[in-house]
Amino acid sequence: MFERFGDLPLHVLVIHLTVVLLPVAALTAIAFVLVRRWRPLLRWPLLVLGLGTVVCAFVAKKSGEAFVTAVPTLAKAVELHEKRGNLLFWYCLIFAVVAVAAFLLLRDGRGQAATSRPLEVLMQAAVVVIGVLVIWQTVRTGDAGARAVWEGQLPK
Repeated sequence: MFERFGDLPLHVLVIHLTVVLLPVAALTAIAFVLVRRWRPLLRWPLLVLGLGTVVCAFVAKKSGEAFVTAVPTLAKAVELHEKRGNLLFWYCLIFAVVAVAAFLLLRDGRGQAATSRPLEVLMQAAVVVIGVLVIWQTVRTGDAGARAVWEGQLPK
């Protein structure tokens, strides 16, 4: 199921969506919690993108595993990439939970929080921390994958 899309390995297609969607979702969530007046505009995109990160990370993970199963000679080359991708998936799960919590707990920008101020500050901190981790791990995972594919193949 996760091996091919048409004549291409699914992983090759999904990673391009993933490296765009995950940082966009994280930046959207950070803007949502930090810029109160943007909350009405970003509330639903936050929810959709937050949940979408889990779907993208899961499909990227499973399609990568299927790709290595189909081409076993890649296993050693992509070992670091796979480890980082597994960690990224867990970050995306945590991010989705935090994004849903922010969606439910933070009001839409009329100047009032749905919860106490300390809880709002905690939500803001959680979203910013996990958002930055998702962006950072996406870059690290993509870099490891690119190095596995291209190292030694590009002219210096």
